Amino acid sequence: MKKIEHLGIAVKSIEESSKIYAKLLNAECYKIEEVESEGVKTAFYQIGESKIELLEATKADSPIAKFLEKKGQGIHHIAFDVEDIQAEIERLEGEGFQLIHTQPKAGADDKVIAFLHPKSTDGILVELCMDKAKLKA
Repeated sequence: MKKIEHLGIAVKSIEESSKIYAKLLNAECYKIEEVESEGVKTAFYQIGESKIELLEATKADSPIAKFLEKKGQGIHHIAFDVEDIQAEIERLEGEGFQLIHTQPKAGADDKVIAFLHPKSTDGILVELCMDKAKLKA
């Protein structure tokens, strides 16, 4: 793991929350996109070497919708930038962590991702991220 890539924050409305985060971070959102497979719309803010990702549900049965219903708005996950996502998945599985994804999948912001189950990380949802371009290299 190289660094904290981003913190994911579940919000009811990206439009409304973006007003708050733009002022708070003194930065403009650099990208808004939907990840259809996850039922989520995302907005990214660059803060130094790390990012803040706002997450809004686009489907009533999406993981973000369920999170918001259960816990309300707030920190959803922490994401780590990794050099080799498949090697990191295998290493963590070998260390006994429970994975939600054993194969990388397409994520937002030109990344491939995999999540670890919070049951094996003291209740924190952990995401592994790697630039898609590294898969082709």
